[in-house]
This record gives sequence, structure tokens and C-alpha cells, in this order.
Amino acid sequence: MVSVATLGSHCALQVLKGAKDEGFETVLICEKKRAGLYARFGFIDRTIPVDSFSEITGGACAEALRGHDSVLVPHGTLVSQLSSGAIEDLGVPVFGNKFILRWESDRAMKEKMMRESGLDVPAQAPDPGSISKLSIVKRQGAAGGRGYFMASSEKEYRQKRASLVEAGTISESEPLYIQEYVGGVLAYLQYFYSPLSGSLEFYGADRRHESDIEGLARIPAEHQMPGQVPSFNVVGNSPMVLRESLLGRVYEMGEGFVEAAARLAPPGMNGPFCIEGVYDASGKFWAFEFSARIVAGTNVYTQGSPYSVFYGEPMSMGRRIARELREAEKAGRLGDVTT
Repeated sequence: MVSVATLGSHCALQVLKGAKDEGFETVLICEKKRAGLYARFGFIDRTIPVDSFSEITGGACAEALRGHDSVLVPHGTLVSQLSSGAIEDLGVPVFGNKFILRWESDRAMKEKMMRESGLDVPAQAPDPGSISKLSIVKRQGAAGGRGYFMASSEKEYRQKRASLVEAGTISESEPLYIQEYVGGVLAYLQYFYSPLSGSLEFYGADRRHESDIEGLARIPAEHQMPGQVPSFNVVGNSPMVLRESLLGRVYEMGEGFVEAAARLAPPGMNGPFCIEGVYDASGKFWAFEFSARIVAGTNVYTQGSPYSVFYGEPMSMGRRIARELREAEKAGRLGDVTT
């Protein structure tokens, strides 16, 4: 039997606990500075200590993973720490489609994937001079909201960008993505697609808590950080239950995304993914992001979500990944769920 491995960050506890519950040996690639934290959890069988997660690309770390016959489960830390090329060149099997992670990391490719999926996507401003209304400015890849800011004019954009460059939050040459801001209720929709059964599962929804933009609502307007750029850094998640009347469109969006991914990024969207956006006043969902792997918001559902009841047992997304691996291994189809 293969073992299940992941990086010690993001949602490692959920992934490895789920793998252990499904009978797998578990392997943690752990930065030495975090070793004390993960030593507390008995479901982690083996630890590969590293100074930096970049060590996964070769040498002793890669050799150890191959020695344990490991399948690597990717999450946001892998996407943020390694380039798309480095992920694609990993010498170990990756759960899901490692090639679609390039589409997640590049803003132009990401927008193309979402539009090809039939999602409603806020308009993009091609350059700062095109900003004509309130917009949100984002970094490339999985930045966890760090370095994002809002601007309603080119002048405001340049002032805030300069402030973040001076603070060392972003670099002078870093390309940024400008997208029209849509107000409403943020919602992060969690899915799982199984190539073994050809079925799409809606797993749950969550909200993200961002500091310090979220805390501004508790401060009188005249005291709201004058001259500073508030941060959108994600610090946590909370569960969310959607109105049942919205679920039909939720499934339509997920199915459209799976279909587009199969065309644009073979072998397609296998395993967990997330469509991220906002519900406006009319209940229309505007998609501004997707994550082509497990997201940290699934951590709020370690015993299952209101939408995972059809399993008949507690089912975290980490355990759902492990079950897919177990069924694939049993059927001799590991190649259908890994790349």
C-alpha cells in the first residue's frame, strides 16, 4: 500500500488524520521550526525534517518520499512555496492533477478557466489607468490575501502599491491583478470530483476571516487607519450553510468547472477544488478565484459538513482524498487519481 504525504502546514492535520482513518501510513514533510507542534499528533507515522519546503524538489527529501512509496497531497503551501514548473517536475506522484496548479497560479490563465467554465467573473482592469470604479488588487498565486488592497483610481493604486513596496510586502517588479470589486456575502464553495465514479460532490461552504480589513468594521470611520493600507491576510475560517434554493446553481458551477478543466488542463480537475466568490443582493454568485486542490476552509468540517451526510459517517475532505486513493489502489487505478 502507498503512504500519504503532505507538507506540515495549511491543512496537514486534516489530510493525515483522514489518511490514517483509511488505513494508510502517513508521512509529514516538516520544517524543523514546526517539529514541536506536529510531534503532538499520534496519527503522523513518519516525519521528514527539512529546513525549507523547497527541499522537496530533490535530494534526501524526495528520496525519502520515494522510499515510503508516498503520494503527495498538495495544498496551498505547496502552491505558494514552489513554482508551477517545480511542482510539475516533482519526482513523486501527486494526488489530483498537478498540471492544473499552473492555472491556479497565473491570473490570466485563472480568469480564462473561470470564463470557460461559464462562471460569472467580475471585470478585470488591464492596467492601473483603466481603473474606473472600486477594484481589488491581488497578487499572483496563493498569497492568502497578503498584499491585497483596494483602489478606486490610478492615483490611489499607485499610492497604495508604493506603500506596500516600501513595507516589503510586495516587490517593485511584482505583477498585480486588478479586478472590479463586487460587494456582498463572501462564500467559498468546496467540491470533490471523482474520476473513478465520474461524480461531482459538493462538500460544503465556508467564510474566511481576514485581518485587519475585517476589524475595521468595529472602528469609527474617523479612526480607520488613516494613511495605512489595510491587510486582507487570512487568519481563519468559519462554516457556512447556504440557502437550499442556491444549491442548484452551486452544482451547475462545479460541473461547468470540471468540464472546462478536462478540456483546458488534461487530465482535468480530479479531487478537491474550491470556487471562491461573493453572493450579491440578488443572490447571484460572482466567482473571483478558484483553488485547484484542497483549501484550508475544509478544516472547519473535520467531522463532515451539512452536505456530506450522504457518506453515512464522519468524512473530512482529508479522509475523502484518502478514500479515493484506497479505492483507486484496490481497483488498480492509481494512475487515474494521481499525476
